[in-house]
This record gives sequence, structure tokens and C-alpha cells, in this order.
Amino acid sequence: MNSFNRRDVLRLGLLASASAALAGCGVPLTRVPEQLNALAVAAPGISTCAAWLAQPASSPIVMLAARPTRILVHHTASANTSDLSQAQAFSLARTIQQSHFSRGWIDTGQQFTVSRGGYVLEGRHRSLEAAQGGTGHVQGAHCDGQNDVAVGIENEGTYMTVSPPAGQYGALVSLCAWLCQQYGIPATELYGHRDFNATDCPGDVLYAKLPQLRSDVAARLGVQLRIWPTTRTGMTGERVRSAQRLLLAAGQTVSDDGSYGSGTASAVSAFQGGVGLTPDGLIGSATWERLIRTVRRGDSGPAVKAAQGQLAARGYAVTVDGAFGPATESAVKSFQTGKALTADGIVGPNTWLALES
Repeated sequence: MNSFNRRDVLRLGLLASASAALAGCGVPLTRVPEQLNALAVAAPGISTCAAWLAQPASSPIVMLAARPTRILVHHTASANTSDLSQAQAFSLARTIQQSHFSRGWIDTGQQFTVSRGGYVLEGRHRSLEAAQGGTGHVQGAHCDGQNDVAVGIENEGTYMTVSPPAGQYGALVSLCAWLCQQYGIPATELYGHRDFNATDCPGDVLYAKLPQLRSDVAARLGVQLRIWPTTRTGMTGERVRSAQRLLLAAGQTVSDDGSYGSGTASAVSAFQGGVGLTPDGLIGSATWERLIRTVRRGDSGPAVKAAQGQLAARGYAVTVDGAFGPATESAVKSFQTGKALTADGIVGPNTWLALES
């Protein structure tokens, strides 16, 4: 379904509802399972479909046997209401369901909703049941291409130019942490709708907060992680060129032109499939961790060029020739010192992260 049209319908539905009322959405440094058990997260209070008086789904809910592998954050693109009550949250949930029914969907599209007042609600029927079990996933309708693998969370409001209220953000952190724990999802696998579909959702400001959300969720789980910048189709620049060179080092066929087009996305997907990751063509933390390779003095090849290109872009006097000689080592040490890293002249994971961020 077209996401823009869905949000137009939702926005109109919410405006109509408001008028009626006035008249009367890094990767762990050690193994994920060990870290997800580091700190138990209590289930947040979640109002069920029955609690907010949802209508029955128009067709049977599809319960998938596989666990979801990521969480997608949305915003409803509706008014930033000052009504933070539970009654408003319940009204919102009903309005969303009706607007999604009008699109021909069997039920609410997303699995969960967080109101501006910090109330967490079940979206599509059986979503809470699935998350409590931790082994299955309710097929959603919130993001084309991701509905079988991602939990969708709608956040009430429009966050293009303003941040969510503190209560809403705190509830989002709690919900994401619990879902990560239940499903074994790494805290790095939190994305925005725009990472996968052509949409402005979840708004520029909320999208910019996703690195902080990943960190906050990791902290709630008692996890240490490296948070890498999400790199995807449509982007340009030295980070894209660096990724392309690392793909070349991994044996993929791609041009290191610094433009993330269909060729780069295909190479990323091929690389991901080869290392056991979901082949979605997007470079998130899990892909970065597999893509980087430690390089040091005496090494040569595209991975060295990737590091040299990033150093040169930062003003260091290095020749981007793919040969890791004394000048490159000196530049790496200088860069590491400036970033408070161990100045050993070796481009390992933490130095790569600093170069790519």
C-alpha cells in the first residue's frame, strides 16, 4: 500500500475525529543472547485491543512462526494534541483502525501505538499475545517490504520540526527495550519508516533521534554497543564511497563513485545474503560490523583506500592509493588521538566507527 496515501487518510480521519469531539507510530560488542540477558526488562503497561474497544479484524490475523528481526518507528502525521489523557489515546487507536479499514486493510496496520501522553496500546489484534510469547509475529501493514519481519510502532503526532513529549519518548524506549528482549532483536535494529519506503515518516526530528533511541534502549537492556550511521539508497558522499570500497574488498562488484544507487544496493544485498544477514540493501549497524575489516601498515587494497578516503576527507595528508604506508599510519594515529582512541595506527572497529560517523 502507498504509505503517503495511508497517512493522508489517517490525518483526515483524525481531523474529523477532533471536530466531532469539539462538537460533542551498533551492534553489541559481545554476543547478542548474552547481552540481552544482562538486564531483565519488565513489560510496559499495554492496553489491549479490547481495552480501547477495537472492532474485530475483518479477516483472520496472520500469525507468522518466525520472530521479527527489527523494529520500525513511525509517526501518525496527525496533530500534536495537548490532550495527553488515556481517553485521547483510546480515541486515537479507534480512529487509526477506522482509517486503516477504509484502506481495505483487515485491521490496524501497526502492531503497537504510543500516544503523546505516553500510553502504549496494542494495534493489530494478537500483537501483544505474539510479543509475550516471543516466538511468533503478527503480520502487519505498516511498511512495504517489511511487514513480515518488522514490528511497527506508531507514535502519535507529527515530528518534522518538534520532538515527541518526554513521556511519549520514555514510553517508546520502554516498549522497544521490552520487544528487543522478547524477540532477541539487537538494540541497533531500530529504524525509521523512511529507511525502507519513500516517505518522510517518522519526521525529521524523530528520525534524527533514532541513534539516541538505540543507545537508550541498549542502556535499558544493559547492553554495550557500537551505533553505526544508517546508510541507504539516495545518499551520497565519502561514507557511501567508503562502504563501496569495503564492498569491493569483500568481493562485490560495485563502482566507488560515492552515490548509493541501485547497483550499490544490489551489492549490499548480495553481501548481506553471503554473511547470513537479511538482504535488504540497507547498511545498518549489523552490516557495518560485517563489512569493515581491520587494516594496518603493510596492507593494501580497497579497504585501505576506504580508510584513506575518509582521512583525506578530514584534511589529513594521505594519498588515496590503497597502500598502507608510513604516511597513512601517521594520519591514523593523529586521527585516533583527536578522537580519544588508542593511537596504535591500526584501523580497527572503533576507529572505523569514528571514521564513518
